[in-house]
Amino acid sequence: MQVNPEFDGSESFIFTAADESQTATLGTALAEVLPAGTTVALSGTLGAGKTRLVQAVAGAAGVNPREVVSPTFVLIQEYSGRRKIVHVDAYRLKDVDEFFALGPEEYFASDALVLVEWADRVLEALPAERIDVHIEVLGTTRRRFEIRAVGEKYREVIADLRSMLPDGGSC
Repeated sequence: MQVNPEFDGSESFIFTAADESQTATLGTALAEVLPAGTTVALSGTLGAGKTRLVQAVAGAAGVNPREVVSPTFVLIQEYSGRRKIVHVDAYRLKDVDEFFALGPEEYFASDALVLVEWADRVLEALPAERIDVHIEVLGTTRRRFEIRAVGEKYREVIADLRSMLPDGGSC
């Protein structure tokens, strides 16, 4: 699969995982290709696998995946491994103002990988350039991940994922 040379500001990649081990494969690939300071906006239904993907990214970044839990009640968790991971959950927030009250700008300006669950609730507060990941449930363990580079800055991430993952991303 080739990257479209006429970049329209949004490049995407589809990865279909048959089970959690393949979700872990995607998370490992993301941890490898995401540049420092990347914000990843995660969306999908309850139980889609947002936290599982964060666990996989964190595990590949040197954090014990068992330490990574949904921060629904704490709202923000920070983890340190070979890379710093900031895990944000916007599920319980009433609006964007509550999100801004958490001080996300400091995280966005850092070298950390910032992964935001339920990002669709606070999209207007996220950096204009980011990676969007929408997760769709296809079955008990099967998931479809649409990974989109929003803005030119992360276009290479999509190309790198295409080259790293088997069968153009379908497992």
